[in-house]
Amino acid sequence: MGLGHRSPAHPALRFRARRDRPAPARHRWPARRGADICYEDAFGEEIIRQLPQASVLVNVSNLAWFGDSLAPWQHTQMSQARALETGRMMLRATNTGLTAIIDVNGQVLASLPLFTAGSLSGEIQGYAGSTPYVRWGNTPVLALWGLLGVILLAAAFRRP
Repeated sequence: MGLGHRSPAHPALRFRARRDRPAPARHRWPARRGADICYEDAFGEEIIRQLPQASVLVNVSNLAWFGDSLAPWQHTQMSQARALETGRMMLRATNTGLTAIIDVNGQVLASLPLFTAGSLSGEIQGYAGSTPYVRWGNTPVLALWGLLGVILLAAAFRRP
């Protein structure tokens, strides 16, 4: 978690509670959404729990306490990584900046500048299927680290 993540009573939690309500017809999406709040998109394992059912990822964040720092940019990069790992578009809505539409290749298609009020519009496409990361998560990487640990331990005990 980022150091600025303060309270479980964060206003964005209200979005999560209401997201299952039917949206007005003029706002209905053809895509099934996988929603996360604040820094949940920093953890790939959290995101892939919603897949392969979700065809679009949505992140809602309150980044006000980070001010004019690198944190909003880093958070956007985390969202880009999740979009690339999952093969899904990511829609980010923030209160202080870097609201963005990110494509399946991790490229920012459209965004709002920091500390700018406005709305962002663009076209989104829902995607189906599973990338290797969606299928296996962090398991291959953890297995390789475990194997490396076993090799290093074996080498340490072999030496006189």
